[in-house]
Amino acid sequence: MRIRTLADRLGTTPQAIRFYEAHGYLPAPPRSGNGYRDYGQADADRLRLLLGLRQLDLPLDQAAELANMCAAGRCDDVTSELREALAHKRAELARRIEEMRYLDGRLAHLQGNLAAGGSPRTLITLTEGGSA
Repeated sequence: MRIRTLADRLGTTPQAIRFYEAHGYLPAPPRSGNGYRDYGQADADRLRLLLGLRQLDLPLDQAAELANMCAAGRCDDVTSELREALAHKRAELARRIEEMRYLDGRLAHLQGNLAAGGSPRTLITLTEGGSA
């Protein structure tokens, strides 16, 4: 299949596919007689996995490595590495959620105090002395 067909099928763009190929994240497919890229089902499966892993916010290098490992028949190794990567991502996400909850609490407090006529200068600082 041609690049536009593959891109449409997987919900991405030909430019993204060319980027992945140019930077070595995907192998270049064979070319047809007229020079067009000719993707097969294996190429589509590898790209589908790469895109799915990116949607999980895995770094591009790691997502490409895992997709290529699975394409090479090492899906069991991918499963093992993915377990570890997902545990790490969930821990990172939990930390970010806590940071966002803290920020939301500070913003709500500031908003309430400003609505009651408080001065922004004294409300925004973290310490009593007025320094951040």
